[in-house]
Amino acid sequence: MTPELQLQNHVATITLKRPDVANRLAPEDLPVLIAHVQRINELDDVRVLVLRSEGKYFCSGYDISEVQNSQEKGSSFGEMVDAIEQCRAVTIGVIHGGVYGGATDMALACDFRVGSPSAEMFMPAARLGLHFYQAGLERYVTRLGVDTAKRLFLTCERLDSAEMKACGFLTHLVEPDALNSTVARLTETLSAMAPLPLFGMKKHLNLIARGQHDPAAIAQDVFQTVHSDDLKEGGTAWREKRKPVFKGR
Repeated sequence: MTPELQLQNHVATITLKRPDVANRLAPEDLPVLIAHVQRINELDDVRVLVLRSEGKYFCSGYDISEVQNSQEKGSSFGEMVDAIEQCRAVTIGVIHGGVYGGATDMALACDFRVGSPSAEMFMPAARLGLHFYQAGLERYVTRLGVDTAKRLFLTCERLDSAEMKACGFLTHLVEPDALNSTVARLTETLSAMAPLPLFGMKKHLNLIARGQHDPAAIAQDVFQTVHSDDLKEGGTAWREKRKPVFKGR
């Protein structure tokens, strides 16, 4: 079954639904995931995307027997992961179990990665004879640092959840019974933020990390928020000691 998209209020959820094969991704999943993210980008009221999966594992990566079919322009694995990273909404990956191969890059593309002690990861590309694609290498280096990237890519070392948190792969590590509540609180926090600075700062922080930011574009987004109705609403709500109602304008 291909990944499923659900929409509720300010939150979109994409669920991987192949638990019988550890949520391994197939060629037909890539354009579906890209289309889901494009749909989310079209919806002004969606502020958060939660990426999760069914079963014991988060995702076992891409079917190695189909790897040649993951390079087609317009629906390649790398383009799918880039789409998740560039999603306008803030993204949360729920890493409740093992995450392997290309799925590690998909997780790194998320803005937050909340995991439980059952999480583990490894990147077996070199062991399988595969050179990883450029954007994925860049994500590893910008998120985890070049030394950790070398450790994971060149030795194919397996990391447990504590090591994943220590190296920055997980942004949060919580007990299994706190996983869903932690994701819910984080989702609620992000959903309550003003959309213009939320989306703008997410985008520019990612570009700064890659050394690709445009100072003029940042200045324009700052200007937009300074003159926005939401900034007036934020100030009024602060003075009135109530929750602001932001409309993204």
